Formats: sequence, structure tokens, C-alpha cells
Amino acid sequence: MAHFAKVENGVVTQVIVIEQDVLNLGHWGDPASWVQTSYNTLGGVHSQGGTPLRKNFAGIGYTYDSGRDAFISPKPFASWILDEGTCQWGAPTAMPTDGKRYQWRESTTSWVEQPDYPTDGKTYTWNLEAGTWDEVTEGA
Repeated sequence: MAHFAKVENGVVTQVIVIEQDVLNLGHWGDPASWVQTSYNTLGGVHSQGGTPLRKNFAGIGYTYDSGRDAFISPKPFASWILDEGTCQWGAPTAMPTDGKRYQWRESTTSWVEQPDYPTDGKTYTWNLEAGTWDEVTEGA
């Protein structure tokens, strides 16, 4: 069995597990609209030491770039840049590696440290733009 992604107008709309010869019967539409993908492939590397297939495992909403023969996830932020070697998106500046948690803030194109979740028993949600934990209140 293998994984195949249905590609319509360059966009993945479905991923299934099926045998190639069964797919070729045409019961799932034009076999030419299906492109094989491997869940063991990420960033152009096969996790089991095998041959990577199409840079990344396909997901619904991904694009299939036939020129690169690669599946590419949706761009997470306008400022992020595609790494041609891995076909994955990356921030224009590297995330700090000091062991703290960070999230990307697109409005400033920078990494924002996310402090530890409050331990006072209340419920909070992370406000990325303010860089704070905001308490969730009843009826809000």
C-alpha cells in the first residue's frame, strides 16, 4: 500500500492509502491526478533512511510543485521564505536557541518569548500581538 495525494489545480484535496494498480482502475477519478507521497519524508529526508519522495508528505491544502517535484505546505506567514533544499517555510530570522519558548510575530517580523503558563488555576489564552497571557473570563 502507498499514500497518494489527489492534486487539483496544483492543490492537494485528498490523501489516501491505496495500491497503485487499484488506483489505476479509475474508480477514484483520473489516475493522473494522483501523485504518490510518503509519510516518512520530511524536508527532503526519509526518516527510515530510505529514498525521500517529493520533499514532504502531502497534506490537504498543500501545493504540488511539479517543477520541483515537491509537496509544499501553505505559507504560514507573509514574511517567511521557502527553503529550496527542503521545500519548507522558514522565518527570515532564526529563532533563538536559548531553551525558551518563542512564537513568531508577523507584525514585527520577530520572535517573541512566550513566558510560562500562569499557575494560579485560572484559564488563559496567549495574546501573540501583546506578548501576554490573557485571562479567559466567563461570557467572553
